[in-house]
Amino acid sequence: MLLIADSGSSKIDWATIDKGGNVRYFETEGFNPYYKKTEELYKTVEKELLPMIDKDLVEEIYFYGSGCSTDSKKMNVEYTLKESFGHIAVFIEHDLFGAARALLGKQEGIACILGTGSNSCYYDGKEIVENVPSLGYLYGDEGSGTYIGKSLITAYLQNKLPGSLKKGFENKYNMSLEAILDASYNKGRPNIFLSSFSGFISEHISDNFLKNMVRVSFEDFFHLQILKYKKYDKATISFTGSVAYVFRDILTEVAKKFKVKIGKIERKPIHGLVEFHRQ
Repeated sequence: MLLIADSGSSKIDWATIDKGGNVRYFETEGFNPYYKKTEELYKTVEKELLPMIDKDLVEEIYFYGSGCSTDSKKMNVEYTLKESFGHIAVFIEHDLFGAARALLGKQEGIACILGTGSNSCYYDGKEIVENVPSLGYLYGDEGSGTYIGKSLITAYLQNKLPGSLKKGFENKYNMSLEAILDASYNKGRPNIFLSSFSGFISEHISDNFLKNMVRVSFEDFFHLQILKYKKYDKATISFTGSVAYVFRDILTEVAKKFKVKIGKIERKPIHGLVEFHRQ
């Protein structure tokens, strides 16, 4: 049995493929080795995943993880998974490589992630051959839920939200300046906190103020990511992630503005990864 994981900061999507080709899907708490210790991944696997599967049937694990971009991070994750599953074949790759396989299969193109964070790459059908570095929520993540949420919070704190939106925001969250700053600077996982406000934006996306906020965020992503690739104007560009999917109409508009060809826009890469590994 194959066990496949698409791991992000918010959640991990798991899938098993048995020898008969049958697929089962599971979801657990997210993991990113830059924000969490590997012990937390071990606890998540033990408490949330293993009760739902027979670990003795697992022969290979393909783990595509946010933050699994260096050899040391990959080794830490591999070691942790082997603690739970024993000494089986474990393959650790960055979630961006997983997105490329899920979206493009064995075709050439640009693969993008727009979820809690953002990233992109040029994929030649086998490997990532170009990557504009994603600088995380402090210095980058343009177009992501964190980036959009930060824009909303900034507009609220600077009293720039239109009256009806401001009232709706306060009714929903009832957060003081102190509480917002405390969650942003003093508590764990500030990127998740900021990204959570993208839900409010999606609920009120008919408002032109918020629609323009999302549009500008996507334009920033295109300027700082997509346009950096040499063949961006000739490549098919595909997206995965909740933000790309929920705001796909605006994303498509922005793509037309930059005269690029959109391929797939998928909410999750896990289904594409299942199809890739079935082959």
